[in-house]
Amino acid sequence: MPVGFRILKRTRKIGTEVVERFAQLPVANVSDSMSRLTAGGARLRPMYRSGGLAGPALTVKTAPGDNLMVHKAIALAEPGDVIVVDAGGDLTNAITGEMMLMQMVKRGVAGLVINGAIRDAGFIRGQTFPVFAAGVTHRGPYKNGPGEINVAIAIDGMVIEPGDLIIGDDDGLLCVPFDQTEAVFKAATAKFEAEQKQMANIEAGTHDASWVDKQLRELKCEGID
Repeated sequence: MPVGFRILKRTRKIGTEVVERFAQLPVANVSDSMSRLTAGGARLRPMYRSGGLAGPALTVKTAPGDNLMVHKAIALAEPGDVIVVDAGGDLTNAITGEMMLMQMVKRGVAGLVINGAIRDAGFIRGQTFPVFAAGVTHRGPYKNGPGEINVAIAIDGMVIEPGDLIIGDDDGLLCVPFDQTEAVFKAATAKFEAEQKQMANIEAGTHDASWVDKQLRELKCEGID
């Protein structure tokens, strides 16, 4: 198969039980548990009404402004998949709009991520179907290719392999690699529980912030009592 026009098969993808567990955690807690080194970029924002996103990645790499392979990905998608499109971050032409979104809903797709633009933004913002994108434009897409399905892609340095876990909420988007989900889930759960305890202490007036002065003293900050 020539590079640029390839449709590959996923060799693995995270299971439903993994998706369900991560869906209960804030993306920020998962991000902290991955050393704050991984992110889909601040431009990728939720474009829909409300709710979280979690599911295995069905990846698409396409030429900027072209959605031929995105149409094919919709036809290949399995229920619960998250279609993740690397369109180069270009915002000149929209990759998708309301008609393609409704096709995804019909197929049971869990959500859509586009490193590029959408259109029909008013319609999409009124839905609960998760859509993350970098921008909005009225200009429609081309359908000529090139493009690839189920290949490794990267969005602002965040590498996404087919079948990896994709999660998203109001804070943004994150990929958890397939073989790291168990360790990351354990660490993120501990982080979440610690923050819940901290919130309870704040509410009770027993929160201990002595670490701030300790840190400032170690940094030799002037003016610390």
